[in-house]
Amino acid sequence: QGAGGVIIPPDTYWPRIKEILAKYDILFVADEVICGFGRTGEWFGSDFYDLKPDMMTIAKGMTSGYIPMGGLIVRDEVVAVLNEGGDFNHGFTYSGHPVAAAVALENIRILREEKIIERVHAETAPYLQKRLRELNDHPLVGEVRGVGLLGAIELVQDKATRKRYEGKGAGMICRTFCFENGLIMRAVGDTMIIAPPLVITPAEIDELVTKARKCLDLTLSALQG
Repeated sequence: QGAGGVIIPPDTYWPRIKEILAKYDILFVADEVICGFGRTGEWFGSDFYDLKPDMMTIAKGMTSGYIPMGGLIVRDEVVAVLNEGGDFNHGFTYSGHPVAAAVALENIRILREEKIIERVHAETAPYLQKRLRELNDHPLVGEVRGVGLLGAIELVQDKATRKRYEGKGAGMICRTFCFENGLIMRAVGDTMIIAPPLVITPAEIDELVTKARKCLDLTLSALQG
């Protein structure tokens, strides 16, 4: 889950979900708007977690955010059932817009030909996760978590209990310091979210973590002052 604070499921979560889906023959819809097209180091988050969804919602990564586009990928078995019912009428004003389609095709071509997702998988994602976890020693950090090129830093008042600051808006204070120091991190409550571009380099990851630590120091001083 991204917008909720990069919530990473425990290792037992998806295997159990797959058992329940199979037992009761439940259709599985995977939301790939955030995790699709390379964010986890695989083409889709469903590949990362070894899932076989019946439908996948897709958007952002399909065009790398350069132009709005969304879509739905549907398994053949589901399409066959829909076709048995006759027409499946649906439409939107800008369905199949040629500009959006052209951008998506070009973006996917670049992802493939430049092997960007393979580089994320083998190099930059593991490096980002390693460097981010170095921030666990900071007195303001209760937890660092993430997968691929997604990360989250929880800001806490007490590391032992992970009690958060109440009424001080630690996340927004940190976000302001980040913007002032050339770093973009989103605040979800008191959790700082990181989602760098897929083309980020190891040197840029070093810069990101250095700036993040500086901003954490500034935030801690502001909260204690």
